[in-house]
Amino acid sequence: MIVYDYFRSSAAFRLRIALNLKGLSPERRYIHLANNAHRTDEYRAINPQGLVPYMIDDDGFELSQSLAIIEYLDETHPEPPIIPADLKERAFARSIAQIIACDIHPVNNKRILDKLVDDFQAGDSVKTRWYCGWIHEGFVALEKILEKRRVQSAFCVGEIPTIADICLIPQVANANRFKCALEVFPRVVGIYQHAMKLSAFHDAQPSKQPDFPSAEI
Repeated sequence: MIVYDYFRSSAAFRLRIALNLKGLSPERRYIHLANNAHRTDEYRAINPQGLVPYMIDDDGFELSQSLAIIEYLDETHPEPPIIPADLKERAFARSIAQIIACDIHPVNNKRILDKLVDDFQAGDSVKTRWYCGWIHEGFVALEKILEKRRVQSAFCVGEIPTIADICLIPQVANANRFKCALEVFPRVVGIYQHAMKLSAFHDAQPSKQPDFPSAEI
């Protein structure tokens, strides 16, 4: 298996967590988004979308999009499961994952932030206000959704990590990087702190990756 990765990518962070939980160690190839490596003809020939992560399985099957790859891995390597077996819990876990992957993350990813700077001359303070504003709006709803659960648990859905936590933890990590105020989200922060005690999450964070620049440590 080959995985195209980039240390700063939230979507790649998700996949790294899933791979760690599954005990999988694919060959990793690094696409430096900040250096526009994803725009090269060479990489576009592999992944026409030019994004990460991208997976090529050992039989040559290719797949893009982090959630699709994660669900594929859960079906091809079912232990330990990261998609709940219970129908309603499974649907709830996917809803949390999609709140993050479809609603919160897209407006804050690198392409959008670069547009703010390049096309609208946004400075660092404006970019940070934009980022944290969308984080706040998304986390307000997410916190209430998690609080409505009849039984509170260590993770978003129960006592073992699911696809919901795999999406949540990178988003909280990015919010911390931008120094967004998270004190009003105790449930979200609590899940993040609990998850980061596990090596599968801790070892997947950007600063632990081989392509992480030493100047940022």
